Amino acid sequence: MKPGKHADEAPGAGPPSDEEVALRVRQGETALFEVLMRRHNQRVYRAVRSLLQDEAEVEDAMQQAYVQAFTHLAQFEGGSRFSTWLIRIAVNEALQRLRHRGRRVVLGGGGDGIQEGDMKLLERNEPDPERRAFGRELARLLELTLDELPDIHRTVFMLREIEKLSTAETAEVLSVSEDVVKTRLHRAKALVRERMEARLDGQLEEAFTFQAPRCDRVVAAVLARIGAGRR
Repeated sequence: MKPGKHADEAPGAGPPSDEEVALRVRQGETALFEVLMRRHNQRVYRAVRSLLQDEAEVEDAMQQAYVQAFTHLAQFEGGSRFSTWLIRIAVNEALQRLRHRGRRVVLGGGGDGIQEGDMKLLERNEPDPERRAFGRELARLLELTLDELPDIHRTVFMLREIEKLSTAETAEVLSVSEDVVKTRLHRAKALVRERMEARLDGQLEEAFTFQAPRCDRVVAAVLARIGAGRR
């Protein structure tokens, strides 16, 4: 049997959903938490990176967010997508770090920010070398431009335009209304367009990529912390 393939999976069956994997983790297959991390490392990175700009702290915050998600996995009831629930935890962790350093960032409408309320599965997110090379300079310029945006606009832009969350999902992550998301996204686009209007199309997916070595590092650290090393 190939690594990561489970006997209870029918031949040719598609990969289980996040919710199915989460349930199996809760039932004792803790090593499968790696599946969830690798599936969502890119979007968790982008969400955290939209608030924290120090790369070492971003990785540390990601690890802590994953540990919190693992610890509170029983609280995930499926009312929203697992990815939305996970990103809420990650954004909340980033916000807490900003508050601890005396920086108050309000992303929600209430003024207190967000409140916490098998081998195929492990596909690496390393981009094709040609694709990575194509447009990398434009992606770098986009990253610089986004870093200059106010937090409330940068986070909405990152979640909606780069991570492709829906308006409803973004509103849920940030604890704001859908109208607020639409307004902030419109403003964010206008700010970006001032410098990059002719260069944005087709380049967004290249920005803030989370390369395989960093993905491996975060996954290994979290598995060690939750006691779910590979078998």
